[in-house]
Amino acid sequence: MSSALVNLAAAKQIRVGVSTTDPDQHAKLASLATQAGHVLVDLQTADVIMTDSRQPPEAFDRVIVIGAANEEFAGTLPVDATVEQIDAAIRAVAAGLIVRASAPVPSGFNAVHEPDPGNLLTPREHEVLDCIAKGLTNKAIARQLDISLHTVKFHVESVFRKLGARTRTEAVAKAHNRARETIVL
Repeated sequence: MSSALVNLAAAKQIRVGVSTTDPDQHAKLASLATQAGHVLVDLQTADVIMTDSRQPPEAFDRVIVIGAANEEFAGTLPVDATVEQIDAAIRAVAAGLIVRASAPVPSGFNAVHEPDPGNLLTPREHEVLDCIAKGLTNKAIARQLDISLHTVKFHVESVFRKLGARTRTEAVAKAHNRARETIVL
């Protein structure tokens, strides 16, 4: 027996009842409860009842459902719950707490849908980029678009950031390449 299970058995034993119509599932749940160091008892004298999703007891409020995400019961655990998780759930539910299995954490990264390059820039940023492409200075852009110099600087920085550019020439070139890729695709 592992040291973790010895520690679990040494802790206060909780009376656990098992309720299921499947004999194999009953044996599995009973085994998990006893491996966790708890005592199997009948349903009427149980502190906590473990069940599967097929036949959860309705008149008892300290029920742990294995393999179902049923929010009406005190505890829910996945089918592949470990002995340690079962023990923690039994102790928590016996203490009057609610136990919910966390959603599985995806491994790695999911593909991120890249926004359409045409929608990458706002309409005002497109206007600023067009002015940059014409070779206008920030002051000339401000006059042409009837906005403040500060606002022009803000839009220029935003265009650079969104396009991943460091210079005006690089921003125009990247925007041109993105537009061409969009047309080819």
